[in-house]
Amino acid sequence: MQFIDLKAQQSRIRSNIETRLNQVLDHGQYILGPEIKELENKLAEYVGCKHAIAVSSGTDALLLALMCYDIGPGDAILTTPFTFIATAEVICLLGATPVFVDVDPITYNIDPHAIEKTLTDCRNDSDFTKNIRGIIAVDLFGLPADYTAIHQIARQQDLFVIEDAAQSFGATYHEKQSCSLADIACTSFFPAKPLGGYGDGGMCFTNNDDHAAKTRSLLVHGQGSHRYEHIHIGINGRLDTFQAAILLEKFDIFPEECLLRQAIAEKYTLGLRNHPSITTPTIPEHYQSVWAQYSILLNDSNQREHLQKYLNEKNIPTAIYYPIPLHQQPAFKALHSKPLPVSERLSQRIMSLPMHPYLKESQQDMIIKAVIEGIA
Repeated sequence: MQFIDLKAQQSRIRSNIETRLNQVLDHGQYILGPEIKELENKLAEYVGCKHAIAVSSGTDALLLALMCYDIGPGDAILTTPFTFIATAEVICLLGATPVFVDVDPITYNIDPHAIEKTLTDCRNDSDFTKNIRGIIAVDLFGLPADYTAIHQIARQQDLFVIEDAAQSFGATYHEKQSCSLADIACTSFFPAKPLGGYGDGGMCFTNNDDHAAKTRSLLVHGQGSHRYEHIHIGINGRLDTFQAAILLEKFDIFPEECLLRQAIAEKYTLGLRNHPSITTPTIPEHYQSVWAQYSILLNDSNQREHLQKYLNEKNIPTAIYYPIPLHQQPAFKALHSKPLPVSERLSQRIMSLPMHPYLKESQQDMIIKAVIEGIA
């Protein structure tokens, strides 16, 4: 059994992918070929955003979003510690400072109440000299953050908001698609994502014409009106044409795969929600997760370790996202972050089960049965 079964998906569309790749080989435009614009147009329409800009990875999408705001030394960005390092890493790469804000214990996304408290604490701390410029909210495990509350705070404090939608492309929030929920949104096409390529890739989304134009310049070395004019210090952040070709074929079946993910998540929840030692995911009203992961909470790390070992013996793979919150990572020790108890508790209790659109019903039944049997 695969944790994420990419081979099952590939067997379904391999001939179409090969046709697409052969078309790229025929026209030979390996950088910024016509498939790039085709993908951008299709995804912009799907998301409901004016601009979609294809880039080389989800990490570079976040980096470019911050570069649009000229983030640098002396600036600070609020974000969650319960996510992959890329979210905070890009802040540091620009010389700015991440300020970690604890997460909501129900959704695991950044807690708007904690954002307000953190802003107050920073203002009252005479040792805090950074200029807080914005918020990066992460849509963890495929569930959007609470953007209504986040934007309200941002407007009051004159902050921008970036949506880290690396895990949530295909999700919805109050009938709006993920990637349309902030000033700039960023997603990833890493192979394990709900819409994943066969290598790295990402995309930025925005309704702001100036942000779109600057992003397009920054991702080709700050290019201006021609190849050898440079109006910004940029990066080499282009998505290659082969990945765009693959993603176009994958996107054709993506809406159906989202429905399959939802059905699998519902079956998991139905089978596990009544167990006294298991907390299944909660999806608030007017939200829809795309289920990049299906993650349960157990009582403690010892129970999790025991269950992981039991499932491994049954050849059922599991994963832990994320065992060390970012504020406790050695890379950020110089920040001297305060304890963030919700994130720390989650990191000791979380465990993810196999989740992909091609998980058979018999496999789901086996997983549910084994989880219940394996809890000490």
